[in-house]
Amino acid sequence: MSKRAVLEVIALDAEDAIAAQAGGADRLELVTDMAADGLTPSVDTFTAIRRAVDIRLRVMLRLADGFDAGDVSALVRAARELRAAGADEFVLGFLDEQGGPDLAAVERIVAELDGCRWTFHRAIDRAADRDALRKQLADLPGLDTYLTAGSADGVDAGLDVLLAEAGRSAAGEPGYEQQILVGGGLRLDHVPGLRAAGVSAFHIGGASRPAGWAGPVAADAVRVWREALDG
Repeated sequence: MSKRAVLEVIALDAEDAIAAQAGGADRLELVTDMAADGLTPSVDTFTAIRRAVDIRLRVMLRLADGFDAGDVSALVRAARELRAAGADEFVLGFLDEQGGPDLAAVERIVAELDGCRWTFHRAIDRAADRDALRKQLADLPGLDTYLTAGSADGVDAGLDVLLAEAGRSAAGEPGYEQQILVGGGLRLDHVPGLRAAGVSAFHIGGASRPAGWAGPVAADAVRVWREALDG
């Protein structure tokens, strides 16, 4: 396939970022506290990573585990501070009590981003109706990506959903114009089928860390994924 697939790697610090770029990552998702499944990093962390690498950075906007927005004013302040520090791509996504998108929270935060590109993260995999969620969010400025495993239980369980949504995306169906970024239990053996279906973006976290989350990203581990996507 001629189109280079996007490889996004989770980075916690500058050491991770340098290794991920050396291994062939195209973009980093910047987070802290993976025990809470990834929260907003500090401005200092963002700045250190921005100085260390020259690839694209998407910064998480999330202050607590789960998919409740919580203190939206604090999220807006975090977005404002990160924007002032030079961040220009973000990751966010919140659900209401009914499992639909928390439009009030998302719209307020997106207004602060002032047109920056952003990913709606795996909250979609916990949504009561993922098709309805896509259509409700479709016109929000800057939304260009959904990070999804197709299921809350990971890619193995969500593979059929991912393949179906890739087909809807290829057909240009309204609400499916955004890029599908597959992550969450993703393995190398999933890649050929997803690539054949037209999926062109992949997200890894633990797969880039041979020692687990207690250890850093390894360039060699990232390179294995780069070669698989390019192959």
